[in-house]
Amino acid sequence: MPTPLDSIALAALLGEARTHSYWLPGEIPDSLLRQLYELVRQGPTAVNSCPGRFVFVRTPQGKEKLAPCLSKGNLEKTMSAPVTVIVAYDEDFPETLPVLFPHADARSWYAGQAALITENALRNSSLQAGYLILAARALGLDCGPMSGFDAKALDEAFFAGTTWKSNLLINLGYGDASKLRDRLPRLPFEKACVLA
Repeated sequence: MPTPLDSIALAALLGEARTHSYWLPGEIPDSLLRQLYELVRQGPTAVNSCPGRFVFVRTPQGKEKLAPCLSKGNLEKTMSAPVTVIVAYDEDFPETLPVLFPHADARSWYAGQAALITENALRNSSLQAGYLILAARALGLDCGPMSGFDAKALDEAFFAGTTWKSNLLINLGYGDASKLRDRLPRLPFEKACVLA
């Protein structure tokens, strides 16, 4: 039976972790981004489909390309973040299933079913985005997940001619805790959960 994480680890992952909008100076090395993905890719997805695709926007040229796609409220915090991850999904993910799920003909389950492909790609890439947030926090990074962008413009800027589609953005870096607001309330168990 797995051993539960201690209270310090739980606090770092969820209990005390916060969404950041202001960032301290400092770059994130590519080696840390690779380490981050190595953790993310271990998370479960339906039929091991792994439809998530990740663009780590970290150069001035990349940020310049991203800027016109952002809502006004997300522009400054994204331009100042050391890295912005475009979490996307690949609508062609069934083509990788013979390698990722070799013990069944899972690719045939999606044949000719565009809506099912999109639904599963979106759902499972969203799972992978959650894994990315937890893995980043486990590696000592702060996160700022967000929507608030023009998906069509972003897809044209970054994914033209591919089968990738944008899902959400996650800013990464070392957050400026002095600029955090008080934590907002969360729904209690009784309002959000049912024991059936």
